[in-house]
Order: sequence, then C-alpha cells, then structure tokens
Amino acid sequence: MNRSLLVAVSVVGSLLFAGCSQGAGDSCEGSGFICQEDVLALECRSGTWREVPCRGPLGCRETDDAVRCDTSNNRAGDACASSAEGKGVCRSDGLAVLECRQGVLEETATCSDCSVEGDEVTCQP
Repeated sequence: MNRSLLVAVSVVGSLLFAGCSQGAGDSCEGSGFICQEDVLALECRSGTWREVPCRGPLGCRETDDAVRCDTSNNRAGDACASSAEGKGVCRSDGLAVLECRQGVLEETATCSDCSVEGDEVTCQP
C-alpha cells in the first residue's frame, strides 16, 4: 500500500497575504508555505521562496490554519519541505523508497513492495 507524505504546515496570515505576488527565488522572511498553483507550493526557507511540487491527486490547498501539499506522486529529484527532512515515502509505483535529504527527494532503496504505516516505511526486498 502506497501512502503519501502530506505536508501540513501552519500558515501565518501575513505570509499567506504576502504570497499572492511571490515567486520562487524571491526573498521572504520567517518560515511558512503558500500555494502558488494547484500542484505547487512555495516554502519560505533560508530567506528565499522555494518551489515544492504537490503532484498527488489532492495537489496544494490552503485552509484557515494550514497549507497541505500532497506529495504522493512526487519523484526523485523533486524538492521537499523542511518539515519532511529525513522522512521517507514510497515511490508512486511502490517499488522504491524516497527520502527527503537536504531539501531534495532521493531514492534510497529499491523494493518488491514498499509500504508506509505512520512514520515508518517498510521496504520488502
């Protein structure tokens, strides 16, 4: 069973408002997320807005208190959120583990079956 890493982050109202005209590479203050498109979030990281793909079917959506980014179909090489650092997910075909390392998803293992329960990823050889 393939589960996704769904990034949910509290949004500061001023970041949500300020994000309306922001783009990747623009400067920002603090931390937080905004949805730039239905399938793309921006994260304020180290003073710069950075793109984080939301390739899963739920895409990127904003609620009153959070931005949710469905990363279930993200691929090796895609950017990942700081809140996902060190966490693993199954590749969309369930045959590999992807781990967020230094802001990028990296394939760390291949499997005959990959599954996620809670925060634990299981990769069957």
